[in-house]
Amino acid sequence: MFIGEYKITIDDKGRVAVPVKFRGALAQGAVVTRGLDTSLFLLPLEEWGKLANKIANLPLGQANSRAFARFMLAGAMDIEIDAQGRFVIPEYLRTFAGLKKAAVIVGVESRLEIWDEEVWTAYAKKAEAESGAIAEQLGTMGI
Repeated sequence: MFIGEYKITIDDKGRVAVPVKFRGALAQGAVVTRGLDTSLFLLPLEEWGKLANKIANLPLGQANSRAFARFMLAGAMDIEIDAQGRFVIPEYLRTFAGLKKAAVIVGVESRLEIWDEEVWTAYAKKAEAESGAIAEQLGTMGI
């Protein structure tokens, strides 16, 4: 399970270092792709396979399903983590997420999210301010 929030730096070659505690889970390979809310998703191969399978089973006849499949799958890239625990985020994904030098890796159960630090800070503040209302809505779903 991925949990926690970790500040990272993106070097001039677009490399980031994965926090040590997550490296083992990604050692067999991983995929980075466009995420939601202008983040990137980083998933171990097994989790990527589950997500890709769900996306592949969306109804082909629905435009939103096709658009979401293109968004997630066309943006995906296999990555390899080097001996220092680093991998390269492709330029098109750095551009999509607005990644600069300072970034944050956030553990969200089965995936990691990579955010520009300023964007993450603003998002987190907004979510914290709305946490009571969010909890109310989730309460109606049994959470």
